[in-house]
Amino acid sequence: MYNTPFRVLVLCTGNSARSIIGEVLFNAMSGGRVVADSAGSQPAGRVNPAALRLLAKLGHDTSAARSKSWHEFTAEDAEPFDAIITVCDSAATEQCPIWPGHPLTAHWGIPDPAAVSGTQFEIESAFQKAHAQLRRRIECLLRVRFESMPANELKAVLNDIAESCTQSEASHD
Repeated sequence: MYNTPFRVLVLCTGNSARSIIGEVLFNAMSGGRVVADSAGSQPAGRVNPAALRLLAKLGHDTSAARSKSWHEFTAEDAEPFDAIITVCDSAATEQCPIWPGHPLTAHWGIPDPAAVSGTQFEIESAFQKAHAQLRRRIECLLRVRFESMPANELKAVLNDIAESCTQSEASHD
């Protein structure tokens, strides 16, 4: 029914923090069940250094992390995704391109840690919170056998995860 492995595009406007964290976590946590990419509608052109520091501190390989446009994934010959998950509210409301394969879509809104100003501690805390929320949602998805679900059931699961699997504190990192 779906690609093997399941292909996910984590989408945000700038593709510099939340979507990058989501891509890295999906690839690290799924044991090969999921292959994730990330992109932005208006990519920043660089990955936020605080996101890279946090991921490296937690032992994740960030060597392939880069800010990229969603246009890289819209060509007719592009490998199709099974799901596209937006992680910022503005990307969720933008007019998206037509994706090859017509993947499922879901919105997992996460507050933008890159928009936080203040002390180094406050900034790092915002990135830790975004990481914890994404990690928790990915854990929830990986608990189910989504690969064999009918599309309407999987769409409901993806949408429900944003509400039912939210972890608001980064204390479990």
